[in-house]
Order: sequence, then structure tokens, then C-alpha cells
Amino acid sequence: MLFKELGKTGKQIPALGLGTWGIGGFEVPDYSKDEEHVEILKKAIEMGYTHIDTAEYYAAGHTEELVGRAMKEFDRSELFVVSKVWPNHLKEKDLLNSLEKSLKRLQTDYIDLYLIHWPNPDVPLEETLSAMAKAVDDGLIKYVGVSNFNKRLLEEAVNKSRVPIVCDQVLYNVEEREPEKDGLLNFCQKEGITLVAYSPLNRGVLSVKTKETLEKIAKKYDATVYQIMLAWLISKDNVVAIPKAGNIKHLKENLEALKIKLSKDDLELISGLK
Repeated sequence: MLFKELGKTGKQIPALGLGTWGIGGFEVPDYSKDEEHVEILKKAIEMGYTHIDTAEYYAAGHTEELVGRAMKEFDRSELFVVSKVWPNHLKEKDLLNSLEKSLKRLQTDYIDLYLIHWPNPDVPLEETLSAMAKAVDDGLIKYVGVSNFNKRLLEEAVNKSRVPIVCDQVLYNVEEREPEKDGLLNFCQKEGITLVAYSPLNRGVLSVKTKETLEKIAKKYDATVYQIMLAWLISKDNVVAIPKAGNIKHLKENLEALKIKLSKDDLELISGLK
């Protein structure tokens, strides 16, 4: 596994994490494959996926329950667990209540990184960040971050937070380049903030031009298009990725992407696909 520093904390985290959206359901719980999901999560951890990303919104909390079940058999200190608070829970009392419920579902007494899942203009950012800082003081979370914040909002959060904002988790992949367009990526790299790319494989949806270009590059490295997509992201300073993989085959394939070192020319060719 390749590791990168989380923000400027000195904490090293896996550059390839495991996304869990859809495990145990989407907006509502689906209990039909619980045992299968827990086994896949345990296998993933054994393979080195110790950076696990989840949220209270996923399957209305059931995804956290499944992650919690899988975590039980491992040394908690070896895991880096991320969860997120939904935007209708950003008032101080609501956030602390959500955090308490997430901790219970995850069967742990702390969350490594807790994120504001989406911004909510109806709740003062200062109030939310103050509640998160209190949770850090109380040892309930170790680090604070945000998700789906553009450059302007991230700058505001950095300025208003009593504790460091160590990451911004956003949609970013070969096809989706908003973090580059609005200056977010550059800001994160300049300020030493980790950019966590979700949907790094764009859920398999690629334009014809992008697919053809990536296929040509993939042949050179005896790799898949998706491995090239991950390798391109992880080659960037301060960027880590959290693809979801629903089976062992895809878990292994994603890990293999860490071994790929793209040439400067190929990195530039991919970056030019806008």
C-alpha cells in the first residue's frame, strides 16, 4: 500500500481507500446481503484497505453498522475510519447526536476523520465547526474535514475552524475536473490539505475520446483503463482516492494501480482530456 500524509498532521494514510456507498443499501437499508458485505469488507481490510470511508447517510446508517461488524476482528489502531454528518444535522446539538449514533453503529469510541458531508447555507459554518472542534477536544474524533466544498467554501472553513481542516472530499476523476477548474486542487496543494477523490472511476462512465485514449495508454502498462484512472489521480500531490469495489477481483485490480508509474508524457496526455 502507498501512504500519503493527511493534511499537515504527520499522520500517514493509505492513498487508496475503500468507498462504501451502496454497501447495505443506498438511501434505505437493504439487509439481504449483509453477511456477504461483511465478508468482503473483512477481506478488503486484510488486503490493506485500512482507510475506510462511510457516512451516516449511507443506507440510513446501515452501512456504518456493516463496517462496524467488519472492523471488530481487527486492531482498531491500524484502521483509519472516515464518516460524514448529513447537512440537516449541522447544528451543534444535532451534530453531536449524529456523531454519537455513528460511533455506536461503528462500534468504536472514536472516528479518525469526521466530515461535513455537504454544506448547508442555513446553518452558520462557525456553529458546525465549533461542534466538531468540541468533539476533537472530547476525543470522539481525531481530525476534521469537509466534503463537497468548493474553493471558496473551503477557504472559509479553514479561516473559521479552531482545529485544522485536513481534507476536502470531492468528486474528481479523469472526466470530472471541477477541482481543477475552480482552483480547489491548487489551493489544497498549496495549503497542505488532502483532496480525497470520490467516484474516481466515474462509475465506469467515459466519453468515447477518453476511453480510446486511456485504452491506448493502458496497453503500454498491461493495465486496465480503470487502473490508469487511479494511477493518474494518485500521482498528484495531496490527492488520495476512495473507489468502491463490490468484489475481491475489483479490490485486487484497484490495488495493482498503485504499482503503475505513468510517464510524464502519459500524465500530460490524460490531463489534457478535458
